[in-house]
Amino acid sequence: MRLTLTDEQQMIQTMAREFAESEIKPIAEELDREERFPHETVKRLGELGMMGMTIPERWGGSGADAVSLTLAVIELAKQCASHAVILTVNNSLYCEPILLYGTDAQRERFLMPCARGETIGCFSLTEPQAGSDAANQQTLGVRDGDRYVVNGRKIFVTNGREASTALVFCQTDRARGKNGITALLVEKGTPGFSVPRTEEKLGIRASDTAEFLFEDCRVPVANRLGEEGQGFKIALSTLTSSRIGIAAQGVGIATGAYERSVAYARERRAFGVPIGQHQMIQWMLADMATTIEGARLLTLRAATLKDAGQPCVKAASMAKYFAAETAMKVTTDAIQVHGGYGYTREYQVERYFRDAKITQIYEGTSQIQKLVIAREVLGGDA
Repeated sequence: MRLTLTDEQQMIQTMAREFAESEIKPIAEELDREERFPHETVKRLGELGMMGMTIPERWGGSGADAVSLTLAVIELAKQCASHAVILTVNNSLYCEPILLYGTDAQRERFLMPCARGETIGCFSLTEPQAGSDAANQQTLGVRDGDRYVVNGRKIFVTNGREASTALVFCQTDRARGKNGITALLVEKGTPGFSVPRTEEKLGIRASDTAEFLFEDCRVPVANRLGEEGQGFKIALSTLTSSRIGIAAQGVGIATGAYERSVAYARERRAFGVPIGQHQMIQWMLADMATTIEGARLLTLRAATLKDAGQPCVKAASMAKYFAAETAMKVTTDAIQVHGGYGYTREYQVERYFRDAKITQIYEGTSQIQKLVIAREVLGGDA
């Protein structure tokens, strides 16, 4: 693994950092407080070519690599985790599976507008009884001529309210279990497809998290992604890529909280000296810096393996697990460094703390990541 960035990767990292600091940082607190989706800055991300970074230029993307996307997500998450997850979902959970499994007609219709940032996509797998047990899909798609008639309910769909098209997983052959799951591209406005509610959340409050309801929703067979029964395979491969993005989000959240803590330790005085001169504060900052660097390297390693076309299931889960745990620990300690002020909104580390928690949950909980890692270590039958 190379530890230096290419000129192009450095350029993308710098662009993302400058955009985050100039355009996102000034509005991040307000967006969180108002639970407001950042339409203007997301549109600007599209204009900069970041909403389809790893998609080839032929299909409306920027043609960048996974390491570049990782670097961009880290920079956005340092200022606002909501922007980071909006970007990650569009790139990894929506655009990438269409690129890999779609037909040219599907890529032209469903991929290109999202890769160019003109529209937003989403990924709809989770159901009330199918979270960690993703194979337990109850949403049903029954073939009726050239359509699937879809009935069911999906929850916790990031970008769900704002997306123009959803990648939806449903059971088309219950007798085959996980091998009977199929992926469908369902457009907003299709009769029988509604968004009855969006969640009020602890963190990432500027990104919307929606519930979907399908009532005799007729979806063209032409909108099927891949073959019938291939949906579970598509979902798992997609989640592996997205876990790298969520790891990057965790690294960015932790880094943002750490940088604020260092600045506060230099300016806040107690017992006649800056608190950064007290050994207990120094130890906390040293732990933060070390674990963040470990999480960053694990995440970049997973992205590097993906770029090389090598297996990265274990690496992605390791990165996601370690980065999520790091984000939670670092943001907790950041509040402690700030003392009473850390518990208020003035210094914003409480926002980082709230945003960090979800990284331990979505795209597979930390406990699920441990299971994935263990199975990879022990072999497929473990």
